[in-house]
Amino acid sequence: MAEAIFETHITSLPLIGRGKVRDLYAVVEYKLLVVATDRLSAFDVVLPDPIPGKGKVLTAITEFWLEQLAGIVPDHRTGIDPTSVVAPEERDQVVGRAMVVKRLQPLPIEAVVRGYLIGSGWKEYQQKGSVCGIALPAGLRLAERLPEPIFTPATKAEAGEHDENISFEQAEALCAAKLAPHDGAALARQAKAAALALYIRARDYAAERGILIADTKFEFGIDAAGVLHLIDEVLTPDSSRFWPADAWQPGTNPPSFDKQYVRDYLETLAWDKTAPGPRLPEEVIRKTAEKYREAYRRLVGRSLPE
Repeated sequence: MAEAIFETHITSLPLIGRGKVRDLYAVVEYKLLVVATDRLSAFDVVLPDPIPGKGKVLTAITEFWLEQLAGIVPDHRTGIDPTSVVAPEERDQVVGRAMVVKRLQPLPIEAVVRGYLIGSGWKEYQQKGSVCGIALPAGLRLAERLPEPIFTPATKAEAGEHDENISFEQAEALCAAKLAPHDGAALARQAKAAALALYIRARDYAAERGILIADTKFEFGIDAAGVLHLIDEVLTPDSSRFWPADAWQPGTNPPSFDKQYVRDYLETLAWDKTAPGPRLPEEVIRKTAEKYREAYRRLVGRSLPE
């Protein structure tokens, strides 16, 4: 198994910050170097054990989807080779796991699209018959395919907090408040339309390869002119639920090619889901790495080089 990178140490560029998974560095002319580390977060807590090669899988899958989905909405790519913006001795930290992207203002919402009834959506449906205020037909089962994909935005949690599902009207209001002088409400509507179009195209592509995309989370940002762009990771095992189509059965929780495997393991522990997270057994680390690579292989049709 390849050596894992828990945290990058690039001194040739100014460090902007570290997210749950990605390290961000400033590049001249309003660009960012985004490096996907091998960190793994679960329940909004970064776990102490990285998953070797995970960052490379996330980057490769994102690049693959950006090509597949081109034309629906502009994206943040610049085409600049990440190894060209760091010192020679730092290139091994970015090869295969980094992108140089446009520096854009993120929308203050998570653009979540659900095609199947699972997770927090299932919990709300059981209580209210709806998801994020969207009424659904009665009698749906766990993991059932929805009649149509639905857009269910969420807030962006601060460190140590959890995202909260909100209504679309709340998303419009939040964007209006945070994106002035641009028309935030209109941008929220654009994000909704783009997210649904992206999901439908990806869902149909993945289904041909034996994968069901149960749900996913997109991120959008705007440039100085207020033009909406697709940013961050796209349809990865970190931001989506991938199910093998041949194992899907409504009424049961399907196995997955994403970090749900780790969440399921953590649910067996006496852990209160606050930091610090528990250590992972070697077997869980190994199987999680295999699931990420299997997602890439199924989607792209070839294995990702070690």
